[in-house]
Amino acid sequence: MKKVMLLVGAGQIGMAIARRVGTGMKIIVGDKKTENAENIAAILNNAGFDAFPVETDLSDRASIQSMIARGQEYGEITMLVNAAGVSPSQAPIEAILKVDLYGTAVLLEEVGKVIASGGVGVTISSQSGWRMPALTAQQDEQLATTPTEELLSLDILQPGNIRDTLHAYQMAKRCNEKRVMAQSVEWGKRGARLNAIAPGIIVTPLAIDEFNGIRGDFYKNMFAKCPAGRPGTADEVANVAELLMSDKGAFITGSTFLIDGGATASYYYGSLKPQ
Repeated sequence: MKKVMLLVGAGQIGMAIARRVGTGMKIIVGDKKTENAENIAAILNNAGFDAFPVETDLSDRASIQSMIARGQEYGEITMLVNAAGVSPSQAPIEAILKVDLYGTAVLLEEVGKVIASGGVGVTISSQSGWRMPALTAQQDEQLATTPTEELLSLDILQPGNIRDTLHAYQMAKRCNEKRVMAQSVEWGKRGARLNAIAPGIIVTPLAIDEFNGIRGDFYKNMFAKCPAGRPGTADEVANVAELLMSDKGAFITGSTFLIDGGATASYYYGSLKPQ
């Protein structure tokens, strides 16, 4: 039997994290598109890892449960890397809320039921959740603790209260971070830890879609004017994940780490501040 990592979302960031911390583990690679999961699993296997692809729909609880069950065939679930999601240029409002918000909440809940003692999880959020005005304490608590099957019924997530796909994405990422806080309490009861990483502009196929989308100029301006003066790389996100998922991060749980080259700081206090 092996220790098992669940890698949800067959993309560059998830793969970079798996390569950093997945040595010697059975890595179950789940993605809605089987071809994507197979491609990432093949790259990992050709680099000496032990990966197995499965079709996984983050917006479907039964699909998530099936992925978990497949992982348990090889051993205890000791790591979760959730790097799945859709961007504002890739999907309509309903899909963003169903996948990025509801799906992540279900995944954290379901893995939290089986995560091994000493286990650890990280979910990829986004700097977008930091750009939205503060919610009320009640709204934050609703996002954090509402039963998953009732989440999409919250008043703040109804169509009349969501302006566009970017707003939906921001709400989803804010919910991810609140959900991580609440679920870290539950994971802690099993001796496990859970954190989130909120990347800024990271060069991936998803980001390239954004660069070529309707907000392309906005994003290019963002990384040009942020203190770092450039976009980030998947490996830089993996640097943070390695800390959080190793013994060096043993006292860190329920937290979100912003890694955006200072773009959010510039948005509030620098040249990116809205006029």
